[in-house]
Amino acid sequence: MPGALEEFARWGRPTLVGLPVDDQARIDGALHNADGSADFRRIGGNTATAFSLASAQAAANERGVALWELLKRPGVAGAEFPAIVGNCLNGGRHAIGGPDIQEFHAVARGAPAAAVQAAIAVHVEVGRRLKAQFPKMALGRGDEGGWVAPLDNVEAVELLAAACTTVRDATGADVHPGLDLAATEFYRDGKYRYRGHTFDTEAQLDFLTRLVERFDLRYVEDPFDEEAFDAFARLTEAVGKRALIVGDDLYTTSLPRVMEGDRRHASNAVLIKVNQVGTLTDTFATVDYARAHGMVPVVSHRSGDVPDGWLAHLALATEAAGLKCGLLGGERVAKLNELLRLGAPPDTKA
Repeated sequence: MPGALEEFARWGRPTLVGLPVDDQARIDGALHNADGSADFRRIGGNTATAFSLASAQAAANERGVALWELLKRPGVAGAEFPAIVGNCLNGGRHAIGGPDIQEFHAVARGAPAAAVQAAIAVHVEVGRRLKAQFPKMALGRGDEGGWVAPLDNVEAVELLAAACTTVRDATGADVHPGLDLAATEFYRDGKYRYRGHTFDTEAQLDFLTRLVERFDLRYVEDPFDEEAFDAFARLTEAVGKRALIVGDDLYTTSLPRVMEGDRRHASNAVLIKVNQVGTLTDTFATVDYARAHGMVPVVSHRSGDVPDGWLAHLALATEAAGLKCGLLGGERVAKLNELLRLGAPPDTKA
């Protein structure tokens, strides 16, 4: 946000000087005090996140431990690596001219090296299939690295699922399709308005249930409007034993909203973005509540992220079910490379 650093310099610097870097709660409390608002509207969530993370990294350096070891939550051993949730095909506002659905993912489980390789292989296979289908079209990519092509929503899911099957059959990898619908973006006046058809909540629920069952989707993010807790709950009840039903816009990493989602049994997974709440302390309050109530965390990058690997440490520290960080671009590859380093055998780690 314009002027955020200047604002922090005016109000925050005297508050932080002299505080111990290994007292995360105190550092993060000082950030809240420096801002003075309920949602970091003065210095901005990105600025608060940068300072919160910097203090954690400094504390890890001082102790001589990896960042994930400093951050790991109660009950986390650090042996469970997240699935890779890798963006292969884009639509919605991320890719004008593509499907209505915003993101089509390869969800790859297993050891980091195998999972990263499988997700990238699906991305390559999606591109190969698109080039065969549109041989005269100059295919582009969306702002998070997924391919963009003039497909309708079901065609896009079919293509993604076929690419996953090809990679799975060739390599034995545990890789399956997933979606981030970002349904709030096309929800207006009580209807989900796709190009060519409009669904009410019942039709949207039926559409999504059939997609999960037909294509064996393992990940469905923001399938309904951001206030539709009850619709989320119905989808979770219908298919939650075979797929992660993930709330991002539904929760925005906010503890009160996750508590409401838990009360209404809205989802079995929560997307975690630190800069939505601004500090690690606030993030961990949400993560710890979610984990204690049977809702698994999926840690996520943001559009316009920086080429740093700290998100891989957060995924390991929270025993996240997934690391959603894309597959292409330096800021995304940095996170994958860091996860590979964390998952490498001890005698190969640099």
